[in-house]
Amino acid sequence: MFGNDWDKVLQEEVEKPYFDELRYALAREYKTHTVYPPKDQLFSALKLTPYEGTRVVILGQDPYHGEGQAHGLSFSVMPGVRIPPSLRNIYAELHEDIGMTIPAHGYLKHWAEEGVLMLNAVLTVRESQPNSHKGLGWERFTDAIMEKLNERTVPMVFILWGSHAQKKGAFIDKNRHLVIQSPHPSPLSAHRGFLGSRPFTQANRFLESHGLQGIDWTIPNL
Repeated sequence: MFGNDWDKVLQEEVEKPYFDELRYALAREYKTHTVYPPKDQLFSALKLTPYEGTRVVILGQDPYHGEGQAHGLSFSVMPGVRIPPSLRNIYAELHEDIGMTIPAHGYLKHWAEEGVLMLNAVLTVRESQPNSHKGLGWERFTDAIMEKLNERTVPMVFILWGSHAQKKGAFIDKNRHLVIQSPHPSPLSAHRGFLGSRPFTQANRFLESHGLQGIDWTIPNL
């Protein structure tokens, strides 16, 4: 299903009755509505970032709901798509924090390949209807993913932006892992403490202090 060690880690989860119900509900949704991301990109986050390869989690809420934007990685958009406002603020902070040149695109696949699991709490959405797939069953599935990551003995970093992500990550063992919390990078809240929070250097400092490799946060031009 995922093509890496997530298959084994989540095997029991995907065999539970609720996951079958979720599949049926999704099949109906894709048939009767325009749903994002496209079916073949639903599990991009898990396919690109294996369980054992995950070093940082960036938790989002639900996918972008505009045409051509979502492709299965939280906060990322497909090449050629206008950079959304939240991602612009993430880029502004990235520039302030590590001096990175801001790219002309919002495609964050490089981060996923670096070991940043870019997970949304809900993995699908109807076109132009934010939160439309809330309660469909994804929350239980992504809770299981977070729990499995929390069980790992190797220390990792959870970046939780906004109250929704912070609630979902409330159970994470802070004795083992680093939890970085701040307001959401959306234009409505970024100035309340997201900008200036330096999450990228914080994450790398923690990883390196445990003898682990930091993330290469640069985003190559396409």
